[in-house]
Amino acid sequence: MKRCVGLFLGMLMSMSLLYAHPPKREMRGAWIATVANIDWPQKDVFDAKEQQRQLIAILDTLMKNKINAVVFQVRPTADALYYSELEPWSHWITGVQGQSPNPYYDPLAFVIEEAHARCIDVHVWLNPYRVTNKMDTSILSRNHIFRHRPELFVEYGDKWYFDPGLDATRAFLNKVVADVVTRYDVDAIHFDDYFYPYKIKGKDFPDANTFKKYPRGFTDKEAWRRNNVDLVIAELQHTIKSIKPWVEFGISPFGVWRNKSNDPRGSDTQAGAQNYDDLYADILKWLEEGTIDYVAPQLYWEIGKKVADYEVLAKWWSNNSYGRNLYIGLYASQLTNPQAPMAWRNPNELARQMRLNTQFPQIDGCMLYSTQAIMKNPQGLCDSLQQVFYAYEALPPVNRNIAIDTSAAPYNLRLVGEDSHALLLWNVEEEAAGCAVAYHVVYAFLGDSVGNLDNPRNILCKTAARGIPLRQYLNRLTGSSYTFVVTSINKYKCESQPSTSVTWKPAR
Repeated sequence: MKRCVGLFLGMLMSMSLLYAHPPKREMRGAWIATVANIDWPQKDVFDAKEQQRQLIAILDTLMKNKINAVVFQVRPTADALYYSELEPWSHWITGVQGQSPNPYYDPLAFVIEEAHARCIDVHVWLNPYRVTNKMDTSILSRNHIFRHRPELFVEYGDKWYFDPGLDATRAFLNKVVADVVTRYDVDAIHFDDYFYPYKIKGKDFPDANTFKKYPRGFTDKEAWRRNNVDLVIAELQHTIKSIKPWVEFGISPFGVWRNKSNDPRGSDTQAGAQNYDDLYADILKWLEEGTIDYVAPQLYWEIGKKVADYEVLAKWWSNNSYGRNLYIGLYASQLTNPQAPMAWRNPNELARQMRLNTQFPQIDGCMLYSTQAIMKNPQGLCDSLQQVFYAYEALPPVNRNIAIDTSAAPYNLRLVGEDSHALLLWNVEEEAAGCAVAYHVVYAFLGDSVGNLDNPRNILCKTAARGIPLRQYLNRLTGSSYTFVVTSINKYKCESQPSTSVTWKPAR
């Protein structure tokens, strides 16, 4: 037992040395999966108040671990976890597709309000083509588009999908995304790895008639399939930016683009599935052309795995991100799997991967799948986050694919009241939508002068309010005097110049 404690403490000390200069900008995301009630809501919990309580518990836990973005799944199977006139309410939250929550609330609006109050960005996660998930069509509501436009859909395996080769499929998906971006204060639109479905041995996806009818000049069906996905990705980027240019468009693909045995540009892996060949998702093309703003490849294998080595893939994506924002998808839930390979049962594979990421400056952070792991704290995951990797606050990265607008600095920073009862208050200029303030960053410097704003150790807090009571931070403000400044973060993630400073000298 003493040896184990010594090893753990030694590991924390070595990690602390590694993070002696923590990043101020870093993606710290977490997926909230709603399909099959993976993360939320708990299965068979249909009471809206209890669902909201569960969401608050998730967001509070994420905030405690200094997570700065959630990826919230709102369209698992051509349904909606938000009010929509295009698609029915999801049965994952009500038990019956098309039935609204009781008492009524809008889960997406609720998550946005609560997450933004905690200075957490909201990436809205949609699945583009899937209509059913291991179930027959009897579950679909009478107003589902499947009932009115059956010609848009094909059956493959035990599921139904939109036919990606149809113009009407792309048009409808753009309409759904435009509706979400227009009506909700989202920070990003997010797709995961499900484009064309993973292949079933001995079965070809049933789009031969569509290819014959609408070849668009292609003679190779596989190239045509890739073009179908290329078209919708490019169209969605245009749709999003035409409405709100600051909203990002990100993809979290399967972790292998192509094996090197199939393409000299590919990774030194022997993966059984490949984005390019099986899912018809040419991620490198999208990155090179800038039709997506970030990529978060799902590197769900351990370091040293023969067919798909995490280290090999982290390096490969770092060398093939084309300057776009790169976040690594990490398999936190594997830490809870008793059948996982031995590497995942030795504390702590995820920590090894996060340490490895620091060797690649192109990696801008990570996203953890999924929040159930963070809620359970397997193998002390949250302890590692809070004590080492995420010991200090971090701002989400500015997206290099998006032209940013600057943010106006807060003004009239002032202290109201005395000693521990003092309030730190400031004012903010009203700005245009894109430049609107998302939240503020409060810096506290020991002594009577302003220190280094690039060091996140000096961040006292992030807040969506326009003031803070200093008594909430007395456990951190233990010196004889502190100097404060405040900055604003706008919708483009751009940080303003600091306000003028004020110095606080509490009576002890």
